[in-house]
Formats: sequence, C-alpha cells, structure tokens
Amino acid sequence: MTVAFRPQPPATGDLVTWPDSFGTRFVVFVDTEEEFDWSKPLARENRSVSTVAALPAAHARFAAAGVPLALMVDHPIATDPRAIDLIGPLLTGGTAVGTQLHPWVNPPFDEALTPANSFAGNLPRALEEAKLISLTDAITTGFGTRPTAYRAGRYGLGPASFDLLATHGYRLDSSMRPGFDYGNEGGPDFSALGNHAFRAGGIVELPLTTVFTGVARSGGMALYRTAGRIPKGRAVLARSGLLQRIPLTPEGIPVREALEAIRVAIGEGVRVLSFAFHSPSLAPGHTPYVKDKADLAAFWDWWDKVLAELDRLGATAAGLDDVIAAATAGGAGGPGRT
Repeated sequence: MTVAFRPQPPATGDLVTWPDSFGTRFVVFVDTEEEFDWSKPLARENRSVSTVAALPAAHARFAAAGVPLALMVDHPIATDPRAIDLIGPLLTGGTAVGTQLHPWVNPPFDEALTPANSFAGNLPRALEEAKLISLTDAITTGFGTRPTAYRAGRYGLGPASFDLLATHGYRLDSSMRPGFDYGNEGGPDFSALGNHAFRAGGIVELPLTTVFTGVARSGGMALYRTAGRIPKGRAVLARSGLLQRIPLTPEGIPVREALEAIRVAIGEGVRVLSFAFHSPSLAPGHTPYVKDKADLAAFWDWWDKVLAELDRLGATAAGLDDVIAAATAGGAGGPGRT
C-alpha cells in the first residue's frame, strides 16, 4: 500500500531553540474522545462519551501534582452538553482544550468509511478543511475559546495538514509519532523523525516522545525495522535488552521501561517531553489498557512513579500556552538552549 505522507527530518534551521529560562519541560496530552470497541472497525455511531465523567477526578490528581493537562477534544466531546459542562470548569491553571480530529465521527460525512480515510490527511483537501472547520467551530462554541493546538486522530497528518492548520489559526501540532509507521494501513510514516520540536509551514510540531532504549539503541529505527521483517525479531531484541521502542504513555508501557526512556530522552537533549493517553482509559473496561480496577490502580501508580522521576530530573510540567509562548520566544535554529 502506498504511504500517503512520509515527512523527512527537519533542517537544523527549523528546529525550535527553547529559551534557557524554559528549562526541561513535559506536556501531558489527553486524547479526550468517545468510547468504542478497539477490536472492531470504526463506526460513525460510536459517540458515547460517558467516561468523561472520570475526567474531573483525574484532573484533580494531576493538578495536585502541579501538572496542567492538554485536553485534545474531538467532535463527540465538543458537541455533548454534559461533556462540555464537566470539562469547562477544568480549564484553569494551565489546563486547556485543543483539537483532535476523528474524521469518522466528524462532519461533514462525505467520505467512505474505510481504514485509509480514518487518517484525515488522506482525505481531499477540501474535505479535510471542512472537517477541521466544523470541529474548530464546535470547540469554540462549546468552550468559549478558540483552540490553537491540534492532533490528528490516529496521527493522521497529510500533505495539506500544516497549511490548513496555519490558515485556521493553529500554532502547534502534536500528531507526529517518531519511530512509528502506519503505512500498512495507508497512514503516515514517521520513522525518519526524532523527538525535537521543529517548525513546519508556520506550525510548531511537538512530536509525541518515542525513545529507543537498550544496548543497541544507536541502531534505532533502522535496526527496529529490520527486526520487524523477522518472525518475533522485535520481541527477541526486547527480551535480550538490545533494543526497545518506548513511547511515553502509560498505555501498554511498563513503568520501568518508561522511566528508562525518560532518562534517555533527557540525556539526548530533548527539552520538551510529550506524554499522552486516551481519556477512556480513566474508567475500567473501555480500552485494552485499563480493563479493570487493578489496571486503573496500575495506571495511577505509573503516573506517580513517572512524575516523581521527572521531578528528580528537574523536568517541570508545561501547559499548551506555555509551550507555544516559549517556542515563539525561542525561535528556530536548534534544539538546545539559547
């Protein structure tokens, strides 16, 4: 299958140079979305947002630790009165709403419901734009603030996405997932990218942090891709401690591996670490990662240990506005300090 979008590493001059005063920071993104059965095909009728009821308590736990949330809301959330009422009071202390576009539940519904079309960047430019406008307007109406940060559902950026985002007032994107290739489904291939923020078409790209760990981590994506062509090759590498691909998420990533990835990322000079999880994971039984109360307890234990390690390493939390302001102040030219 032809890959629709394969971004290349940014030029050195496009890398964001963070102000020295910004220090090392981290952002917690919450893909705030509807519930659906992850084992079944995507469906337009999946618009239940009952798990948003767990968000205020989760927000309180993060707020007590001094961590604002980036709530990337999609169309079912932005048009549900109860979800709006629950989320609205949380938008204080740096917590903010951004946009997350799930094209399969986001009007207008002018496309066939296929795996390839679940990546918004694969849609015709006019349809991708119409869906973006629809969602941006819904968020602005529902929450009284116009979003300036974006995430494509399923990380589905395309060739027109950055231009459309800039045209409609967005300043930051968080859709790129280094080390991941969705080409087998017709999605984008981010395997050539690293973790440093950069500018693309007037937009600051803050990739979702993904780190290769292990004694062979210098082999990075090339070795990981080669191992994928061998039956159980990646599992062998992981079990032997040679190479693992670790995204910064509590969903499916053991805390021990996440802590090592954090240390590697900071050691490699990543100035803004990007974490993410899905809001339905806040209630048991809605994602493969939190199936019961024990999984939920483990989810929170993960965060307790991760936040403690970040504090030990001197990394502090940042909200969306903090990141956008610092990227603007720092300009471009390299990932290090000014």
